[in-house]
Amino acid sequence: MQRLRVSDDGRFLATQDGEPFFWLGDTAWEIFHRLTREEAMLYLETRKRQGFNVIQAVALAELEGLTAPNRYGQLPFLDQDPHRPDEEGGYWEYVEQIVGLAEGLGLYVALLPTWGDKIKKEWGVGPEIFDEARAEAYGRWIGQRLGHRENIVWVNGGDRDAGGVEHIFDALGRGIRAGEPWRHLMTHHPNGGHSSSEWFHRADWLDFNMMQSGHWIHDIRSDLMIEKDYALDPVKPVLDGEPNYENHPPFKDFSLRHMTASDVRQSCYWSVFAGGCGVTYGCNAVWQFASERAPLLNGAVGYWIDSLELPGANQIRFLKHLMLQRPYFDRIPDQTLISLVDEQLPIRATRDRAGTYLFAYLPRGGSVTVHADRLPAKELEGWWYDPRTGECLNIGRLQPRTMTLEAPGFAGFGRDWVLVLDDVAAGFEPPGLVVNEEAIAEAVS
Repeated sequence: MQRLRVSDDGRFLATQDGEPFFWLGDTAWEIFHRLTREEAMLYLETRKRQGFNVIQAVALAELEGLTAPNRYGQLPFLDQDPHRPDEEGGYWEYVEQIVGLAEGLGLYVALLPTWGDKIKKEWGVGPEIFDEARAEAYGRWIGQRLGHRENIVWVNGGDRDAGGVEHIFDALGRGIRAGEPWRHLMTHHPNGGHSSSEWFHRADWLDFNMMQSGHWIHDIRSDLMIEKDYALDPVKPVLDGEPNYENHPPFKDFSLRHMTASDVRQSCYWSVFAGGCGVTYGCNAVWQFASERAPLLNGAVGYWIDSLELPGANQIRFLKHLMLQRPYFDRIPDQTLISLVDEQLPIRATRDRAGTYLFAYLPRGGSVTVHADRLPAKELEGWWYDPRTGECLNIGRLQPRTMTLEAPGFAGFGRDWVLVLDDVAAGFEPPGLVVNEEAIAEAVS
């Protein structure tokens, strides 16, 4: 399994031999803390089958990770002292075993050395056990302990505003770099509505930016957050590492409806089409591994094992599939090729630099006006790509001119579509499984 790196142009992620890597993550924050080996293997095998390639997990878990033992009665430290990792107690051996199981399945583990409450408690359980010296020492230790694994991506942070404690997170990053045997990718996971770029864009240890658009349905626009980081200098890849969670109520009012697969798709397609190098899915019951053994948090409905097959978890793979079907490293966001009708629920467009293809995401279906005469193609092939099924409907050959195209079916919530326009001369394959209009009608009914 190859380690990951930043692509040559600084916009994307790639394998060591230069193959495109589209980050499709899942948040499994409590996997080391709340699951047995057998349960962890079931989870990992399921996510592998569903097309995920990154698992985001926390070594020092959020939910009483220092005081409540894991399923085998193990704790990470002696007397909650980060200078005294309990190597003989088995906790760290178990963490490495799970990382190894993921590696055997071809999955990367985006590993948070600690949740942020151990540095800045705020609303969390804590306790705060890290100052600058302890963070650097722990970073060096965990870099040595797990840094030999090819499938590691380091994630500093842990859902906290870093203001006032930047020096501690910096020390953790420096320590990891000093301890690991070779350089792995590293980023920072911030609190909701923020990005790692706000504090650490120029940090030597930060290879790519991670933002958290969070769980507010559509009050925070993931695409606008990506746009902001995409424009920064120096250029670094960026992705939304925690967008809308499936089956999560909005934080502003837990009495409102729980977010659905449609909410998940919209946030994810928006951020990727705006320039993201991937995206992370999340499920409310799964991140916490809710079960009869623990209270359900944040309005979760159902247990984790019954939530693995929720619609969004099985649909998000079609985003990764679509992005890898066309020239990848030349992809750029481009809103000049479409006319916006609704600024609150905008259509997002992306293409390659040569203009051999255009994708436009319509969050509610309906129509889109495309200025296709700005593309260099002499003739275009049009498709409607269904983000629910990965299927596509052929529109036919089109002349490159300004035109308005209507998505299949009626417009509305959950009726999102992707318009694909290909340069005929490029000879691309259809973006998905080609079906007829009757099949499309049945899929959206």
